[in-house]
Amino acid sequence: MKQNLKSNRLSIAGTMAVRILFAVAAAFPIVFMLVSSLKPDQQIFGDMSSVAAFLPIGNISFDNYGAVFDRVPAARFLMNSIGISAITVVLGIFVNSLCAFALSRMQVRGKKIVFTAILATLIVPFQTLALPLVWWVNQLPYFELNGFSLEFSKGWLDTYQVQIIPFIANAFSIYLFHQYFESIPKELDEAARIDGAGWFKIYRQVVMPLSGPATATVAILTFLPAWNSYLWPLMVVQSEELRPVMIGIQYFFQLNVSWGEVMAYASLITVPVVVLFIAFQRSFVNSIASSGVKG
Repeated sequence: MKQNLKSNRLSIAGTMAVRILFAVAAAFPIVFMLVSSLKPDQQIFGDMSSVAAFLPIGNISFDNYGAVFDRVPAARFLMNSIGISAITVVLGIFVNSLCAFALSRMQVRGKKIVFTAILATLIVPFQTLALPLVWWVNQLPYFELNGFSLEFSKGWLDTYQVQIIPFIANAFSIYLFHQYFESIPKELDEAARIDGAGWFKIYRQVVMPLSGPATATVAILTFLPAWNSYLWPLMVVQSEELRPVMIGIQYFFQLNVSWGEVMAYASLITVPVVVLFIAFQRSFVNSIASSGVKG
């Protein structure tokens, strides 16, 4: 009995040691980035050969952060990305969960074929769709309110909606919601229908309140690509006031490269992602675990 307890403790200690080792290895680049953002360029390169590269020692200041806002409109880029990402997340959760609800709970002919077709789109890389998608969005009508008159034009290039609408529907998000909805007893739907609830009321008041982990996971997985988007905005956005944060990286490599400023800008655009993941980490893990129970 004592040997079993001892072996269990050693196993737990070994597992924790491995986890700590992986956590430290994963944290090294982030620590280096944050520390380097507080140092001038000469000190960054001088500390590269020692552990001082990971320690906030020496000539430490926030000058690089001030220089970032002087060199690029970082505040504008951050606000653009926050707005684009937030709207994409909210609309993505609604559209994808509604689609998954219909495929999971409603008895519709051909829904398995539709679900298979949706999953098949996962194997198509975005790069192959980018150029045709540019052509299509440039053919769409665009309505703009100018004073009291509604003006019509053609093409969505160089707008906010071209950075949002093409990325609302997502096959993987539909799959996650579908798998999670399958784990919710359908007897709840029947009880709600006896009480006179329609499908949308069942979706809104029965299924979605029980799908917190799946919603949190989809929020993270939708936010990350929206926040990290670089190729698509580079192709469809020309106006500086509409650009997201990732486009701002190229500003630092046009003339004299200051690596302290690069690290400061990278820190500004990384911290929101880390905070979001930490906030929803438990729900993210629970959703991934429950999605693998069925199907």
